[in-house]
Amino acid sequence: MPRLLVDATAIPADLRGVGRYLDRLVPALVRAGVDVTAVAQQRDRSHFESLGARCVPGVSVPEGRPARLAWEQYALPSIVARVAPDVLHSPHYTHPLRWRGPLVVTVHDATFFSNPEWHTRAKAPFFRAATRLALRRADVCVVASQATADELTSRLGTAPERLQVAHLGVDTELFHPQPADVRQRVRASIGLAPDEEFVAFLGTLEPRKNVPALIRGWVAACEGRRNPPTLVLAGGAGWDTELDAAVAAVPAGLRLLRAGYVPLEDLPGLLSAATVVSYPSLGEGFGLPVLEAMACGAAVLTTRRLSLPEVGGDAVAYTEPDDAAIGQALSRLLDQPELRAQLSRAGHARAAGFTWAACARAHLRAYETAIRRRSR
Repeated sequence: MPRLLVDATAIPADLRGVGRYLDRLVPALVRAGVDVTAVAQQRDRSHFESLGARCVPGVSVPEGRPARLAWEQYALPSIVARVAPDVLHSPHYTHPLRWRGPLVVTVHDATFFSNPEWHTRAKAPFFRAATRLALRRADVCVVASQATADELTSRLGTAPERLQVAHLGVDTELFHPQPADVRQRVRASIGLAPDEEFVAFLGTLEPRKNVPALIRGWVAACEGRRNPPTLVLAGGAGWDTELDAAVAAVPAGLRLLRAGYVPLEDLPGLLSAATVVSYPSLGEGFGLPVLEAMACGAAVLTTRRLSLPEVGGDAVAYTEPDDAAIGQALSRLLDQPELRAQLSRAGHARAAGFTWAACARAHLRAYETAIRRRSR
């Protein structure tokens, strides 16, 4: 088994995004027999040690993205040289340019090229440049879906053999259908009544998530209903400039609840309790919220954009991403409890096929390929 060094310094303090990825990948790699060492920020060292990794001692990483990126280029190479791993894994687009050994870089998304308008003005050009560098310099780039691999191949001419698809997994010890007491506790924690039906959205409130269209579609679906469901928006604040106007236009008599960031341990209760989980995204590199909702037995509504059908298969309901289509699809699900029950069963069964053990095996293939290619 290879001796692996993972650069875990880019993860946010609340472990979302790349943090969730490493939080599940690292122990799966350890269970597979990989010798894992992590370079982590001081606040995260004990956490990664609890996952089975060793941590490089005496590492001090500056706060803030620009300072961390500078540290990655000027300080990380000497740490990598001191550890002397068989392979370095940079899990979030960027990597130290001075490292000349076997290198694997994770590229989570190709939408910086296909849809730069979904990202902030500063973020899109930076991640386009980082992706191009990774595709040119890494021995293998890991991507979470075939859709992302296809986008990189068609848009940038990347050779398919330089990409390794590694579908993310779902932690079924955490994400599974929750008992009534847990569902009620989570309901109460975000201000829902015990018997209040609700449509849930989970994700960062950014343009690609298409939340304004979801709001307008939900309004249309509620028209004429005696007991319309509440719409719960759960997730971190983003930069969707249309969101506030869509919220302000919600008619009196309908309830929209902005729950904000929901702790990880409460997500299964929220997803299990929802009448429908709606995720009408315009495109994802993978779509972990869809998978986690399926694992919790939720009836899921999403779109066929990019990787989402790769995750949902025939176990979710689909809609076009416009207001009218979302409204019609939501109405159908709200009117048909038997359809929701069917999707609940199918989604739960399909989610069981997405495991972190399989994800770790795909990463191991990437590491072995990188070592083999560099040895030539």
